Amino acid sequence: MKKSAGSDTLMTCLTVLSVAACVVSLYQSGVKTIKDSRKVSSISEITVPEVPQISTSRPYNVISAEEWSSYYPEIYTSHMKNGENTGNTDGRTAYTETDPYISTLYQGIGFAFDYTEAIGHSYTLDDIAKTERPHKLANCLTCKTPDFTALVNELGPEAYSMDFEEVQAMVSEPVSCYNCHENTPGTLVLTHDYMARAVSDDIEAGKVDPANAACAQCHIEYYFRPDTKQTDVPYTGPENMDPDSILAFYNEMGFVDFTNENTGVGMIKVQHPEFETYTGAGSQHAGMYNCADCHMGVAYDKKGYPYVNHEFTSPLDNPELLASNCSMCHSDLKSQVRAIQEEITARETEVGMLLVELNSKLAEAVASGQLSEEELEELRMLDRSAQFYWDFVYVENSEGAHNSALSRECLNKAEDLANQALTKL
Repeated sequence: MKKSAGSDTLMTCLTVLSVAACVVSLYQSGVKTIKDSRKVSSISEITVPEVPQISTSRPYNVISAEEWSSYYPEIYTSHMKNGENTGNTDGRTAYTETDPYISTLYQGIGFAFDYTEAIGHSYTLDDIAKTERPHKLANCLTCKTPDFTALVNELGPEAYSMDFEEVQAMVSEPVSCYNCHENTPGTLVLTHDYMARAVSDDIEAGKVDPANAACAQCHIEYYFRPDTKQTDVPYTGPENMDPDSILAFYNEMGFVDFTNENTGVGMIKVQHPEFETYTGAGSQHAGMYNCADCHMGVAYDKKGYPYVNHEFTSPLDNPELLASNCSMCHSDLKSQVRAIQEEITARETEVGMLLVELNSKLAEAVASGQLSEEELEELRMLDRSAQFYWDFVYVENSEGAHNSALSRECLNKAEDLANQALTKL
């Protein structure tokens, strides 16, 4: 039901497809012009022209970005710019050097010795190939390549527990068209099975923005199921996506990502909860803009026709967006964001150092043998919870800009829990 470039009707069609692979179609939309103008106010008004069905020889029928390039040259060119905007790929930030205290907090998991900056969608396979953290199973490729996503949709959950190196040799394309569109340009699709289970009903009910859900397939908090090793999310919809509910979910199932070698505390390693943070309570913009509005935006070809820019950037680096949208409420958004990020980063370090102090004193208490198991268990739960709330902010990539209220709340909770434990010690 795509509209051609000649259509002047705004069409937004939301469908949920029940297929074996758990691939869920979110929406397709299109409009050519508004009256006599080619200017559009948002990406939802942009037509994606129909093209002939094309075939591919790539594994599991994943059509690559290059194979789409002749049909969507502007979009392809913008997509390829993601490989140009990172500078020296060998000069990535090593967080173990900038924030050496995390080596204590992550003791017992690979992040304690190798935690470096991810450098963009074009380098997802390079990142995972270069990391010194061990990868035993293919589930580590969940958000790295559409080739693995298609493999999961073909084989089912057992693909997650396949040998990492075996599957790594089978994949070749970093994050690309298939991840968000399957093989249907102009249509957003939940290709990742865990997100389809978690939010497809809420998308249909209008509770979750499809564009947010598409990005959330990778920009989320997730875990590997202990029994099947498949990737999953610790909630069933937006009503229990908040940090408190996520922690309660993990506590109820007794989930542990790693055990801190200094204290014996079974810890949760939070991933990158941009989706949960941006759409969570306290967010100032979630009801007005989706991820694509701010990190992609509208671009125009040489003839003046709009297309969706597929170069993912900070909205602070998008002058047109700042002028057309942000300036309505912000006179100097860059300074405001910089102030928030500096505040949150400083608080991360402050609370992180408090957690290091707790780690040290708790380790001493464990070694002394002077506390009962009941007393130690209470202290360990306080430590586990405090680090969870700290980590929820530390690993979220906006450094407070997505939802400063929630970031402050989490860090305050972490500080309070850590002080409760230190008082008992």
